[in-house]
Amino acid sequence: MIRPTQTLAFLTALSIPLAASILGLSEDRWTLCLIYPLLCLSLLLADSLMMLPLSSLQINIEAPSWIYLGQSAKFSFNLTSPLISRSTFFMASLETQGPLSALDLPFAKGQMREGSLNLCFELTPKRRGQLIIVSVRLYWRGPLGLSQALHKKQINLTLHCHQNVKGLHQKALAFFQREAISGLKTQPFSGEGSEFDSLVEFTHGMDNRLIDWKRSARHLALLAKEFRQEKNHQIILGFDIGRLTTEPLEGLPKIDHFVKAGLTLAWVCLMSGDMVGAVSFGLNFENFLKPGRGRNYFAKIQRFTASLDYRLEETNFTATLVELKNRLPHRSLIVIFTEFIDSITAEFLIEGLALLAKRHMVLFVTMPDAALIGLRNRKPESFIDMAGSIIADNFVRERAIVLERTARLGVFAIDAPPKSLSTAILNRYLIIKQRGLL
Repeated sequence: MIRPTQTLAFLTALSIPLAASILGLSEDRWTLCLIYPLLCLSLLLADSLMMLPLSSLQINIEAPSWIYLGQSAKFSFNLTSPLISRSTFFMASLETQGPLSALDLPFAKGQMREGSLNLCFELTPKRRGQLIIVSVRLYWRGPLGLSQALHKKQINLTLHCHQNVKGLHQKALAFFQREAISGLKTQPFSGEGSEFDSLVEFTHGMDNRLIDWKRSARHLALLAKEFRQEKNHQIILGFDIGRLTTEPLEGLPKIDHFVKAGLTLAWVCLMSGDMVGAVSFGLNFENFLKPGRGRNYFAKIQRFTASLDYRLEETNFTATLVELKNRLPHRSLIVIFTEFIDSITAEFLIEGLALLAKRHMVLFVTMPDAALIGLRNRKPESFIDMAGSIIADNFVRERAIVLERTARLGVFAIDAPPKSLSTAILNRYLIIKQRGLL
């Protein structure tokens, strides 16, 4: 589509005072008033004919497969034209749907020289989800600057915006290095597997509980048991996408902190040989990712967590947790990332956790509200401050009661701040495997 520019509109507007001057001098010369507008129209047609034609443009798109939350990613496309002699100025804009708002969409501009131009956008998502690049709008002008061409190219490209996992592998590597060595000899933990593998000669650094005293007395040498580590356990990551998990905490919604901790646990589990799946729930049972194994399966878990939406609805724990129980016929470790306010709103949550705990091992994960704890601990200076501290203390006490009730059901509960959440979950996962609870 070709349309006039603001420059042409300004030049055409000058014909009004010029025509008024001509008519003021002589009304019989009104035909002279048409010369200037016709001249502007002729220049517009000439500029349109000299403009770089759309048929000569070739567009190649280069886009990343995913982008990280809060970090810039480059989305670029190359323009080439066989008409090397023409130097044209281009501008481009993106039409998107997803985490980027209209104010975050950048413009790219550049001068085509020697028949080639590379336009680059820097996309910085502030929310996790799926970013859909619907189309690219190209603008370029003629050599006179009086006409402008607009071309809209449909792309419909989906980019997944998720948490940055660059530091996740280093944390997981440190976890394996810390847990792989027991004393001076690499040794599996006692009780980590229920299947006896072999007898080996006891060496310094082994656990004394592994010594088989009967066989040692028979062979007149200290012999220790080795157990084959059990693998192929099912680990299910359950993400609550209801209203309470969208509340901000330390600059990010709580669900984003849960996603980061869940990805860390998923990577460690996959590297340990376990199977990892995921589920999302809110008012209804949303999506379910079947458990899979292997390092390559981590990319599917990343795409699943990137598709988690931010909802403003209450979570229906009764229906969603019952549906999750029906989807898992085999005993699994279910990690529920959710949030609650008080003991009254947590009644349905406790009932759902009790139902899951009858067949599965459940790990209940939540995060304390630092603002609520600060309100309780601050020194009151007025009656209003005293009332606020008392109300905050009641909420904290009710939260402790809910965590204690879940512990009585046989559910492991974790209530940790975002900085130590991943470490707390990994330690609890290690304890569960050490005790052979799966």
